[in-house]
Amino acid sequence: MPVEYHVGVDNPKNHRAQVRVQIPEVSGPTVDLVLPSWVPGSYLIRDFARNVRDVRAEVTGSGEPLPVRKVDKARWRVETRGVPGVTVRYEVYGHQLSDDGVDLTDEHFLLNPGVCLPYVDGREREPLEVVVHTPPHWKVYTELAEVARSPARFRAKDYDELVDEPIDAGTPVEITVRPAGIPHRILLFGAGGNFEAHRIEEDVARTVEAAIRLMGDSPLQHYTFFYHLLDPGPRAMGGLEHKASTLITLPRTTFRPEEAYRRFLSVTAHEYFHLYNVKRIRPRVLGPFDYTAENYTRLLWAMEGSTDYFAHLILLRASLLPAPKYLEELARRILRYTTTPGRKVRSLEELSFDAWIDLYRPYEESPNQSVSYYVKGDLVTLCLDLEIRHRTENRESVTSVFRALWTEYGKVDRGLEEDELLPVANRATGLDLAPFFARYVAGTTEVDFDRFLGYAGLRLKPLDRAPGREDEPVAGWLGVELEDSGGRARVRSVVEDGPGRRAGLSPGDELVALDGQRTLYADLPKALERFPPGSALDLTVFRRGLLTRVAVETGKAPPERLLIVPVEDASAVARRVHEGWLGVPWEPARKDAGRSGSSP
Repeated sequence: MPVEYHVGVDNPKNHRAQVRVQIPEVSGPTVDLVLPSWVPGSYLIRDFARNVRDVRAEVTGSGEPLPVRKVDKARWRVETRGVPGVTVRYEVYGHQLSDDGVDLTDEHFLLNPGVCLPYVDGREREPLEVVVHTPPHWKVYTELAEVARSPARFRAKDYDELVDEPIDAGTPVEITVRPAGIPHRILLFGAGGNFEAHRIEEDVARTVEAAIRLMGDSPLQHYTFFYHLLDPGPRAMGGLEHKASTLITLPRTTFRPEEAYRRFLSVTAHEYFHLYNVKRIRPRVLGPFDYTAENYTRLLWAMEGSTDYFAHLILLRASLLPAPKYLEELARRILRYTTTPGRKVRSLEELSFDAWIDLYRPYEESPNQSVSYYVKGDLVTLCLDLEIRHRTENRESVTSVFRALWTEYGKVDRGLEEDELLPVANRATGLDLAPFFARYVAGTTEVDFDRFLGYAGLRLKPLDRAPGREDEPVAGWLGVELEDSGGRARVRSVVEDGPGRRAGLSPGDELVALDGQRTLYADLPKALERFPPGSALDLTVFRRGLLTRVAVETGKAPPERLLIVPVEDASAVARRVHEGWLGVPWEPARKDAGRSGSSP
């Protein structure tokens, strides 16, 4: 008999679910229940046990109490006293509408099993069943195998599969599409979204079809997109991948205008491509999982950064992102990367390994000692693609590498050892890519984007001023990131080797005057126009409550914008690479390209 989880919703308004874990065929004097401290795809120890309360144990059937005690932060031990079956009851608080949370309201119930359903230690590889008791007008959705409908009962082959598939209940907008003949459910939870259902139906189907074409086939029989629409905010957009579904949170206003809608498509493509990359093509340590501690790998850049690269490529292949817009967005990502000093400090392998203490825990010095492995991994994958296309005259590409990974590892459920990615890339392309990996994956060699873009007949063009602002004065640059602190300009971080760092500015400093003239956060950009690059500037700051003065020599700010434009003339190979990569022929620069800010 399988371990059974019963999850009830007695009073949704208090955001507490009632959980009953029935453990049959007990042997031994004790049984331990362990709640994960993290969930796959979100590489941070989150300690979900803090949401659990009132844990009780009893003999299954008779209800006779059994002793239970907590022996570490997420482990409860029950004294079985020789009984054949144990039932554990508790409540879990859920009011976190996120891709890795539990959210219970009078409108819906989002259940990520790894956040609130513990495993029975030693029985993680056994089949499990979960029963969800909800209000009668709600429908329960999951990609777990359905056993019964009233109440909704589902089966997982083991605990890893249980954790891998979210359960969602409520009354969403439901759309079904069948790209490549495979049913894909699109569920939209949350009122007030500015979406057009027909457009989402059409564009998600095109995204899926492009991803399947890119990889050559699909392992799926069905799939679900869980979308939750939230109030706009900095944490409103996120996604978490699963083998046969994805859980995505979005601002409810994200479907208009066009630029916001492309972000919706981008996160959709990213999470969907994960069904290949990371859920099946995966480092060996990422499954089966140790849910109690960090699972270290140096390959997260390829799992996440490369997925970002392919997400944009999928939208390009689906004709949902025109080539000029693709290059425009790529230029923005390059600018973001090249203005982050930490890109020179940690290699991609180090960034991957340190994810648990770095990416999800940024602080004031993070920009100077780190960069997101999503951003750097995306751009290094771009360069790898162009390197392969150039050296093989467009016969092979980075897609060849991931198709080989899919065939040799993903399809056969074989985990990738830490040193196996490079040999696969070499075999798939017929090249020796060791020098590339040594420089840009294991090392911190600065990426020469003009060189790699040149392989496709393109180059970067920096603009000190965005189009339309060319005639504005060039303001001096302090080399600090500022935030609005009650109207005052407060230093959030100081750029390595920038004017502020050289002058001794520190995070937390409040800039109150420039050369004796009071300044506020909103006024500072205009005020700095009086101090062009190279100007001596006397700053008055509050530092830890005390007034002090700092002498700064202003510098020149990084370009406001980058364009990707054609080189003067492209070789035949570069033109072939350009067309193979972007799907459009290479064309020489238009005379108005610099003024309009458009790409080829």
